Amino acid sequence: MPRKTHLGDMVCDDDSMPLQRKKVCVIGAGMAGLAAARELRREGHDVTVLEQSGDVGGQWLYNPRLDLADPLGAGEPVKVHSSIYASLRLISARENMGFTDFRFAPKDDDGRDRRRFPGHREVYLYLKDFCDTFGLMEFVRLNTRVLRVAMQQQPTSRCRQWAVRSVDLAKAETEEVFDAVVVANGHYSQPRVPSIQGMEAWSGRQMHSHSYRTPEPFRGEVVVVVGSGESGKDIAMEVRQVAKEVHLVAQSMKEVTPGLAKVLAKHGVSLHVQLLLARLCEDRRAVFGDGSSVVADTVIYCTGYDYSFPFLDTAGAVTVDDNRVGPLFEHVFPPSLAPSLSFIGIPIKVFAPWFFEAQAKWVAQVLSGRRTLPPEEEMLRSVEEWYRSREIAGVPKKYTHDVSRFGITYMDEFGERYCDFPRVEGWNIELLVASYLNMVENLETFRDDYQDTDSIRKGVEAWQLAAKQIHVNQAASVGAQIQSLGLPEQQHMEPSTPRTPQ
Repeated sequence: MPRKTHLGDMVCDDDSMPLQRKKVCVIGAGMAGLAAARELRREGHDVTVLEQSGDVGGQWLYNPRLDLADPLGAGEPVKVHSSIYASLRLISARENMGFTDFRFAPKDDDGRDRRRFPGHREVYLYLKDFCDTFGLMEFVRLNTRVLRVAMQQQPTSRCRQWAVRSVDLAKAETEEVFDAVVVANGHYSQPRVPSIQGMEAWSGRQMHSHSYRTPEPFRGEVVVVVGSGESGKDIAMEVRQVAKEVHLVAQSMKEVTPGLAKVLAKHGVSLHVQLLLARLCEDRRAVFGDGSSVVADTVIYCTGYDYSFPFLDTAGAVTVDDNRVGPLFEHVFPPSLAPSLSFIGIPIKVFAPWFFEAQAKWVAQVLSGRRTLPPEEEMLRSVEEWYRSREIAGVPKKYTHDVSRFGITYMDEFGERYCDFPRVEGWNIELLVASYLNMVENLETFRDDYQDTDSIRKGVEAWQLAAKQIHVNQAASVGAQIQSLGLPEQQHMEPSTPRTPQ
């Protein structure tokens, strides 16, 4: 049968063009980076993954260490990558996570967390299992920090390459040239800290949630938690258990969900909600929007994170402006540098790693020539239309990459158009919505107390059976998978040679 080549969302048959094998550098071995590595290898590319930590996992590799000299995370890049705190559990059901052919199913092994909403360690172990199953460690260089990524040749060259300079634990620097670079360094490491009047002169302790690990350091204190998102509420409820009192600062009363209202009614002696933090005073008072104040010991800013690529030099072709990374066609390709530069994992509030897998498959197939991008002008026009649609809808620039505002539609259409992914199943969407509504109504208990509908229950049962069958099939063929690199049946190229980490 003739091989199909895709032009944007169009498909044509062409059996004459050989697929191309590229030398690709993936920056980061977290969820997005591992997804990229697997898909690139499947498409036959020569892959090197550079990871600054001592193991794979990205954010999910818990690090109890803190940068005590910079608790606000003002330095760029931060010295500690992970922002995970010790007690963190998922707010998404495990059935809503996982790769299409490697389900995030409960494991019976000792020490594994079988809960629907497991702790962070279970996600890390799942990614380790994924890495081992598909033989990805062979291509990962640990303890290797990327210092600079820059174009090797002029932007007008048809054979654009990238020089990547990195440093290892021995402080030995290495520079290599790659045909393409995939940026997958995550976006939950560089703290976004608000500007509060008086914060420079305030004598108490200030820190970002990036530097929060356990509640014990706040025992007996008066703590102000700025930001009532998921992490802000989580941290406020945990710190309340040891602190004298906790004041959770929200932007408006709309942020006080029924679930949070129940928590406040139950723990009203030690947990309070305030509207806005107006200023901080030298006498350690924190003054709120209504003029009331408390003398506080610590302020914890749970105010989100900034996209940060301090190593990336694109001569201004890609910028970050108020958390808008752009221009990026479909949040992946910079039009003027595509396809040699791409980003995996930029969108937020998506099915992860399902969506990262879809992005990675698209990138891998574009690099091989199996799929073709639209002309640069068309891609740029698409980005500008996206920006205009967000502005018309009143969406702030900092939420440019929040595709959840389109529900499942965007993810489904992306998967179908660019990598022939199946649509998200109905029961899975129902589970996502049910979990969210349960969290809104029952903030303290939603992870452990839930009632599945018949359709969700049947969907989960089928999902678990499929996961077991996938595991059996993979266990039987893992040797063959590693040997053949999982290449498609019809491949017009020489077999790719595995790289040995240096």
